[in-house]
Amino acid sequence: MKKSIKKEILSWTKTIIFAVVVAFICRKFIFAPITVQGVSMMPTFQENNKLIVSKLTRIDRSDMVVFHSPISNEDFIKRVIGLPGDHVEMKNDQLLINGELYKEPYLQENKKNISLTETLTEDFQVDVPKNYLFVMGDNRRHSNDSRKFGFIHKDSIIGEVKLRFFPIQKIGFTK
Repeated sequence: MKKSIKKEILSWTKTIIFAVVVAFICRKFIFAPITVQGVSMMPTFQENNKLIVSKLTRIDRSDMVVFHSPISNEDFIKRVIGLPGDHVEMKNDQLLINGELYKEPYLQENKKNISLTETLTEDFQVDVPKNYLFVMGDNRRHSNDSRKFGFIHKDSIIGEVKLRFFPIQKIGFTK
């Protein structure tokens, strides 16, 4: 009887250790859970949205990435606008990348909240250096991004947002 209990305990211990090791490897090298803090990506992401970030993906223009902030100990989430070697220009609220107009449909909701005489994004132009990215938040008027802190190094990227979990909303009943 004692031998059977010891064998069962050993079996469970091995299983738990294996599960912990697999979870650690996945979290360290494959994906990471992230919680959105702040309003810089609204309305695309809301405060406290839960995200899964893939660490194995190739980053491309318009991807939403999480990275280590160059100005604090926080991690930021922003949209990739410029890749290495790109010339990025914003003129009259129109994004030009390497001289070509680039549509930003994710800004339409925020553009509805400003008058026709205002712009959502101030004019600027930059050349993205090798091994760096130019990132901006979708909530352009309330985003601490590359326009303020400069380019981000590719090595600071944690990963690309791949999945969002919507918070469960409480439903109230009326009499």
